[in-house]
Amino acid sequence: MLNMRALFLFAVMAITAAAQSFPIHWEDLTAEDFTKALAVSRNTCAIPFGIIEKHGPSGPLGTDLLNVRYTSELAAKQEYTILFPAYYFGQIFEARHQPGTIAYSTKLQLDILQETVSEMSRNGCKKVIIINGHGGNTALLNYFAQIQLDSPKDYIIYVVSGVSSASGQNPAAAPSKPGVDGHAGEGEVSNIMAHRPELAHPERAGDESGKNLRRLDLPTGVTTGISWYSMYPNHYAGDAAGSTAARGKAATEAGGAGIAAALRAIKADTVGPRLQAEFFEAAKHPNDTKQ
Repeated sequence: MLNMRALFLFAVMAITAAAQSFPIHWEDLTAEDFTKALAVSRNTCAIPFGIIEKHGPSGPLGTDLLNVRYTSELAAKQEYTILFPAYYFGQIFEARHQPGTIAYSTKLQLDILQETVSEMSRNGCKKVIIINGHGGNTALLNYFAQIQLDSPKDYIIYVVSGVSSASGQNPAAAPSKPGVDGHAGEGEVSNIMAHRPELAHPERAGDESGKNLRRLDLPTGVTTGISWYSMYPNHYAGDAAGSTAARGKAATEAGGAGIAAALRAIKADTVGPRLQAEFFEAAKHPNDTKQ
């Protein structure tokens, strides 16, 4: 028993040492090291998925992209995973009226994401993890994950959302007062201050209003494409004035730990790939499926 335990610990230490010897960013690896890093990552690769959009008067246009990449980096250093280069080809039509926003067509959003994961798979990534850092991508990514079942795949897609949800367990990551969080609010700007403080401007938070204007009077459960604009025409929800690097540090560290736990679970998952293969086989002959 002791010998087996010693062998197990040695194997864990060897894997950890190997992981620490490779860069976590896809673009930083040499071709030779990529194949070795892929083996260490157990054929898992992740896409930190952000966006380019206005983030109120206080945050940079790349707030979601920068924050999701940073928390993903923290996670990948804990649980080695290869991170795809900066990815921001998501859904942000609701901010097209604001300067600096890059809103790609619906077809391009789906096509480039499909091409990207297919190319990642061709390069050996059989578990592709999309780490979502932008609320406007949520519906897009849920749909994208579902349509992977339209034809057989030799890889499986996982979507990780709510990267900051773990921060709620840390009092240091709590908002300074109720109502300050939201799009470009205190939470997001604090996160930027934790790793790119020179890009944050909490002193400008009062230059625009982040209040909900409630201009649509619709029943609960009813929404429309213009709903967000009706509430927040400044593309700003909350108040970033109280943003601090300390809060951001606590939140991003908690978020990184949460993503690392997700990466660990996904690496260990054998049921998902097996069921997906079973499904594709059954879909060839639906009339043979037992009723």
